[in-house]
Amino acid sequence: MSIYSGDVFDMAARQFGVIANHLGIPMDERDRLLLPKRAITVSCPIHRDDGSVEVFEGYRVQHHLTLGPTKGGTRFAPSVGIGEVAALAIWMSWKCALVGLPYGGAKGGIRVDLATISKRELESLSRRYMQEMIPFVGPHTDVMAPDMGTNEQVMAWFMDTYSMYQGRTVTEIVTGKPVASGGTLGRREATGRGVAHLAKRVMAELAIDLNRATAVIQGFGNVGSYAALELQQFGLKVIAVSDHTGALYDAAGLDIPALMRHATAHGSIAGFSTELQFDPTQILTLRCDVLVPAAMERVIDAETAAKLQCRVLAEGANGPTTPDADLVLAQRRDEVFLIPDVLCNSGGVIVSYFEWVQDLQQLFWEEAEVTRREYQILDRAFDQMIARANADNVPHRTAAMAIGVEKVRAAKNMRGLFP
Repeated sequence: MSIYSGDVFDMAARQFGVIANHLGIPMDERDRLLLPKRAITVSCPIHRDDGSVEVFEGYRVQHHLTLGPTKGGTRFAPSVGIGEVAALAIWMSWKCALVGLPYGGAKGGIRVDLATISKRELESLSRRYMQEMIPFVGPHTDVMAPDMGTNEQVMAWFMDTYSMYQGRTVTEIVTGKPVASGGTLGRREATGRGVAHLAKRVMAELAIDLNRATAVIQGFGNVGSYAALELQQFGLKVIAVSDHTGALYDAAGLDIPALMRHATAHGSIAGFSTELQFDPTQILTLRCDVLVPAAMERVIDAETAAKLQCRVLAEGANGPTTPDADLVLAQRRDEVFLIPDVLCNSGGVIVSYFEWVQDLQQLFWEEAEVTRREYQILDRAFDQMIARANADNVPHRTAAMAIGVEKVRAAKNMRGLFP
């Protein structure tokens, strides 16, 4: 019997099982590696604008603290539950270990439909959530960051709430803050830039001409929009994008800066164009050189994987590809080059780490330095993944996750069990 359930957690557990079998991890070690160290559920009551009181459920899961504090985003969405949050924390652990960060994985969130609450209510809910989390988080225990439904403003509210209880400003309690509040240059763009950087590197290895290449972006939030912008700046035509409101397609290439301005002003791509509207259910299977799923988990199942017409699959979202789809992609390795999420979208946590370090030191870097260091770490991890995949003759996801799991396992075994 476990409190963790649901399709997303089952997917994370199944992925871990594949890696554990590949590495020959004994059965009596597996639960210690997989199951989170700590799961917190809190009630977050707030005053609504009409004077009523409503209680929202909040969650935080800390997967392991073996290598350092936990690190992970905070998601505000109607789908948030303890199983989903736990799965995302587990994936974050393997991601941080893969790229060499001194973190364990964490994730948190509130089950809320943001379309139903005002900005004042959002501030109240954000501050109440952090207030309830204060006994369980800290700059050397658990460091929060933005995720779906949260942003720089929410992180500033989190930081301010924690700081008020400490009696001093503690910028290092969260990352993804506004630069004016202790954030780092380049954090907002970091995940999307990293996705595009790795896609560009793969295209170079596959001898794909950037100026003749095309890209499709599923999800036009922070990750998808900046990935699209960077790919367009590399010379690619971004022929299609989608979000929760619909999809747009233009074979000549969409105007990504204009689309980003529209999405910022209106909250989505809806209303940008009636002539360019497209069926969002078909966007993943469009013919293109680079496909970036940058929205939700489990959008590519086995049926969709068999229909993919991309040359490079760059996973901007967490867990966009199901284990059954992975089996299909393993048979299509010569056709589809997979950059797995555990590496592809790790630019965000890498630059979050840089922000945390800068806050602790009170010494801030220029944006060019942030980006240079991000790409250096991504390139090193990419090289390690490719070498491992070739040495073991396994898919890229297996290779990347195996590196991460091995590092966490080695650290746990060296430290032993206490008491």
